[in-house]
Amino acid sequence: MNKQLLSKFCLYNQSFRQFSYKPIKRPSLSQLKDPQDKSSNGHCLKAPTLHECLVAKIKAVGPLPVAEYMKEALTNPNGGYYMSKDVLGQKGDFITSPEIGQIFGELVAVWLYSEWQKIGSPKPFQIIELGPGRGTLIQDVIRSLSQFGLSECISVHLVEVSPYLSQLQARRLCCQYRNNEPTADERHYCRGETLSGIPILWYKKVEDVPNHFSIVLAHEFFDALPIHKFQRTDGKWREILVDYDAKAEKYQLVVARKETPMLKLFLANLDSKEQREHIEYSVLGHQILEHLSMRLEEHGGFGLIMDYGHNGNKGDTFRGFKEHQLHDPLIEPGSADLTADVDFKQVKQMVEKDDRLITFGPVEQRVFLKKLGGDVRLDRLLKSAVPNVRSQIQSGYDMLTDPKEMGSRFKFFSIFPSVLTDHLRKYPAIGFD
Repeated sequence: MNKQLLSKFCLYNQSFRQFSYKPIKRPSLSQLKDPQDKSSNGHCLKAPTLHECLVAKIKAVGPLPVAEYMKEALTNPNGGYYMSKDVLGQKGDFITSPEIGQIFGELVAVWLYSEWQKIGSPKPFQIIELGPGRGTLIQDVIRSLSQFGLSECISVHLVEVSPYLSQLQARRLCCQYRNNEPTADERHYCRGETLSGIPILWYKKVEDVPNHFSIVLAHEFFDALPIHKFQRTDGKWREILVDYDAKAEKYQLVVARKETPMLKLFLANLDSKEQREHIEYSVLGHQILEHLSMRLEEHGGFGLIMDYGHNGNKGDTFRGFKEHQLHDPLIEPGSADLTADVDFKQVKQMVEKDDRLITFGPVEQRVFLKKLGGDVRLDRLLKSAVPNVRSQIQSGYDMLTDPKEMGSRFKFFSIFPSVLTDHLRKYPAIGFD
């Protein structure tokens, strides 16, 4: 990716209104109210809702990139989907693999332990999880690694933007924890400790995590990052934007009439052999992968990405999930999870640039879990389980591995520093060979 163009985009994006296809009506300054003003009843004016924020932005600058709409819908402090509620489980809108059964997290821990041993068992090491959800995956990983006697050489670093979810994770994982005001030296905003003495720290962004040998886990993280959407229309590429129809009172997708800043960046890196008519791209995802590439190359470590995805053969995958059903992502923003499949072909190209990293995968979830000994672990759990729990364990494993369920829809993808190339050719990453 051209870093100069990426930098220019950050500047261009501040003046996006010039690329709107319709005239802009600026509000009269006399109509604006001071947020410190109080109403007659003595209370501060009510903060705008997510819907009001989105409509105001569209009125001010014109149709928004899908990435901007998605970011606001998921993380806006005033109604963003992830910011104030538990969205997982049967009572939520979707369920993740770690929530279905302990086998998933245990096998991830086995993979982590095996790859760590193969490169010399460096101590101490830190585990970084991006978007930990309820903390179920890292809880199973910590428990499994503790059984291997590794409690004294591990620290856990969780990257979480949701205040609600971080507190949920802390209550699940820690025997004690406290909030912390980030400083230049200590950038975490919360710190806790498990019963076995493993320190756990929380951060808003992965760049704030200390630079040491790191094992990175990302489960259903990249699919939730904001995406830009591009469509080939009449032989020309254009960016897809989100507009608001005031008369119909609904959001709608529109095609930009002019070349947007992000389209320039996209075209500069477009494969001349690209056959798809629709492509999705995440700037934030690219920035995070750039950072991970630098971190693993300079400080050592490896990573495992587990997510919905494809290998560059899909186009339009932007969708919502609500109450475990597909949901129109443009209806009631903030009420549903918004997601788009990870393009692992893009990911591979990004991290392998300049020979910084080498990759394995993507492989289907069912393939990975079975190669890690999932069937053997299932048999042991069934033999030790009480009769009324056995059917639940079996059905959970079936859901994880059935091609018609999660078995083929989810993919596993691993990244390693290129300095390990010769070693990994001799001893390939398990689950991918």
